[in-house]
Amino acid sequence: MDKGKGKEKVFDLTAELDNLPWVEKYRPKTLDDLVSHDNITSTIEKFIEAKKLPHLLFYGPPGTGKTSTILACARQLYGDKFKAMILELNASDDRGIDVVREQIKNFASTRNIYSSGFKLIVLDEADSMTNQAQAALRRVIEKYTKNVRFCIICNYVSKILPAIQSRCTRFRFSPLEVDQIDERLGVIVEAEGVNLTEDGKKALLRLSKGDMRRALNILQACHASYDRIDETAIYSCTGHPDPKVIERIARWMMNEDFTTAYSKIEEIKRESGIALQDIISDLHTFVSTIEYPAKSRILLLKNLCTLEYRLGEGANEHIQLGALVGTFKSAQENLAK
Repeated sequence: MDKGKGKEKVFDLTAELDNLPWVEKYRPKTLDDLVSHDNITSTIEKFIEAKKLPHLLFYGPPGTGKTSTILACARQLYGDKFKAMILELNASDDRGIDVVREQIKNFASTRNIYSSGFKLIVLDEADSMTNQAQAALRRVIEKYTKNVRFCIICNYVSKILPAIQSRCTRFRFSPLEVDQIDERLGVIVEAEGVNLTEDGKKALLRLSKGDMRRALNILQACHASYDRIDETAIYSCTGHPDPKVIERIARWMMNEDFTTAYSKIEEIKRESGIALQDIISDLHTFVSTIEYPAKSRILLLKNLCTLEYRLGEGANEHIQLGALVGTFKSAQENLAK
C-alpha cells in the first residue's frame, strides 16, 4: 500500500513539473546554475560564506536573473526551510504604506525560534511602490537590521528613493549575452526534444534581446504550435515582423512616392497583422545599417522616437503611418540637398 502511494507521489510530481511553464521549470536552483553575472554571484557567495549579507538592491531590464539570483541565494542560506525564512512581495500584492507598517514590520520584528541568523524580505518590482511606502520602509530597514535583510528588486533604479539606495549594496543586472542565452537554450531544447532549426535559433536569439524569460516563452509557444521551429514559425507565432518585410517597407518609403508607399504598407500591415509600433522598433535597427549622411540619420531617428512616443500615448495608427512615410521622404529631401 505504501509503495503504491510512493509511486503516486512521484507521478504527481512529474505531472506537475510537465505542466509548469519552462520559465519556472528551468529556473536556476543554486547560484552555480545561473548562466551570467559571475561577478555578482561570486560577491554574494562571499557575503553568504562570511554570514555578512548586506541589504541588497538588484536593478536592470526584465528577464536578466534578478529574482532567480535572490531565490538561489535564499536556498543556499536556509536550505529546505527557506520558504519559512523569506517574505516575498510582488507588484501584484498591495504594497502601500499599511503593508509596510503591518505585514513587513511584523515579519521583520519577530525572530524564528528554530533558526539562527536573519530572515529575508524580497520586494520584487519595488519601483511600483508609492513614495509614501518607500519613505516608511526606510525606518523599517534601519530598525530591524539585526533580524532581517532586505532585497529590493526593480527595473528602474531612478524610481527608488535615494535614502533607500544608500542603505543597500547595489548590483546592476545587464541584458544577457547571446552566447549565454544560446547555451541555456541548448540544454532546454535537448531536454524537451524541440526541433529547432539554425535559422529559427538565430531569430529566437534576435527577438530575445538579452531577456531569458522572453526567449523561453517564445520557444515554448512555438513548440506547442509547430513540429519544426524555423525562422518563419518564430515570426508567425509571435506576430513580430520578419526583417525581410521591414527591409521591403523601408525600400518603399525611400523609393516610391508617398501615396504608393502608404497604401503598400497599409496592405502588408492588414495582411500580416503587424503593429505599427513593431515596425518602428525594427526600422530603428534598419536605419543604423543603411549608409546615410549624419544629418539625415539624425532626422530619421529623432522622428522615429517621436512617433513611438505618440503611439505609446494612444495616437491613431493611420495618422502616424502617414507621419512615418513623411519622415523618410523628409530624410530623402535632406539627402538630395
